[in-house]
Amino acid sequence: MVTPEKVRCLFGTDGVRDVANSGIMMPEMAMRLGRAFVLFLTERGVPRPRIVVGRDTRRSGVMLESALVSGMMSAGADVHTLGVFPTPGVSYVLRNSDLDGGGIISASHNPAEYNGIKFLDKSGSKLSDDDEAMIEEYLGDNLLDDWRPTGASIGDLIDERSRADDYSAWLTEQLAAAGDCDWPIVVDAANGAASAIAVAVFSNWRGRVTYTGVKPDGLNINEGVGVIHMKHLAEMVKRESAALGFAFDGDTDRVLLCDGLGRVIDGDIMLWIISRYLAAHGMLGSGVVSTVMSNMILDEKMADAGIEIFRSQVGDRYVVEMMRKTGARLGGEQSGHIIALDYAATGDGMGAGILFLRACRELGEDISTLIDRFPRYPQVLRNIRIADRESVLASPELEEARILAEKKLSGSGRILLRPSGTEPLLRVLVEARDEGVMRSVCDDLERAIRSIAGGID
Repeated sequence: MVTPEKVRCLFGTDGVRDVANSGIMMPEMAMRLGRAFVLFLTERGVPRPRIVVGRDTRRSGVMLESALVSGMMSAGADVHTLGVFPTPGVSYVLRNSDLDGGGIISASHNPAEYNGIKFLDKSGSKLSDDDEAMIEEYLGDNLLDDWRPTGASIGDLIDERSRADDYSAWLTEQLAAAGDCDWPIVVDAANGAASAIAVAVFSNWRGRVTYTGVKPDGLNINEGVGVIHMKHLAEMVKRESAALGFAFDGDTDRVLLCDGLGRVIDGDIMLWIISRYLAAHGMLGSGVVSTVMSNMILDEKMADAGIEIFRSQVGDRYVVEMMRKTGARLGGEQSGHIIALDYAATGDGMGAGILFLRACRELGEDISTLIDRFPRYPQVLRNIRIADRESVLASPELEEARILAEKKLSGSGRILLRPSGTEPLLRVLVEARDEGVMRSVCDDLERAIRSIAGGID
């Protein structure tokens, strides 16, 4: 029996992830994960699971998909393959079918040499920590290797690539609901899973559309494009004299925007706008969930609107867990994961971007002034590459450095130290009204962390 305290060894913040064909992201592991997921479902009363599988555009995706699907079929599951398909698209298929679960081969925003595997439940939501820990336990179970269906009990393979049309049609309907807007826009699909679907959907936009990052070659996903390279979108928006730009990540569960001046509209601003739209329609529930990374100005804006805000740990599935716990119907991250439960069960980059458009139009928001009306507390985030992150975080020396830093802030800011869920990084966030104090505090913490890490090494 898995306890809430059980530590996962393979699964991180967003599935299992590593450089493809090495480490824990070998085809052999993909096959075992596929079998373990089927065993996980079977042990929960699903005798012959039906699982939908999609992937992003990485060259390694076909290799890992073949292994994952083989593992599932060898354990007796029928697998419905979608080919290249966004993560939120897989979630959409699950929400609108009677299938039992989903698998996705993607490393999201990471470079092309990485890949990963994550699973969804039958509602299209990401699995809980405990569920992922149980799948890891099955990896060490002798039953995983001994349980070998034969004959008609071996799983079947069903080509479901036509489901892309259903998902595109739904997004097109949402876009049409944004009304008769005809602003020129730029769409950056990061050479990822949404490359084809984004062109199909935004071809219905009444204004001029310029596309970038829509020609994947297996090796250029996220390369100089998408949400982690917003400078590219900003420059294109200004060059094309566009009113708005959309950038997605490799699997399209995130979206960031640029206004006409090339300034980034992040998840905090999207939550500010979309929450008031949903509240006006009685669709907000108890409030909004943001993570500990969101800027403190969001709390002020929510208070001004009479909307309660709840904080979760970083990770879109933790946002969803807090939404379910509190009854909030909207949540998201500063990084661009936006979840509106009446529209999607997980982050949907295109869906959230379109919902933002609808909200701006109905609320009469001038997109060009949003950033000016959202005066952020100065905030700095540093990613420090550390091998033994947990030892550094647990060290008494770091706690002493944190206490000194808090005194320096004098109650006018906050500090957040956390390990990355997908990379060997320790993230240091400092936020304060005074930018000079903010940078001084961050410098102090970085020096302390590097000194401690050097001592540990």
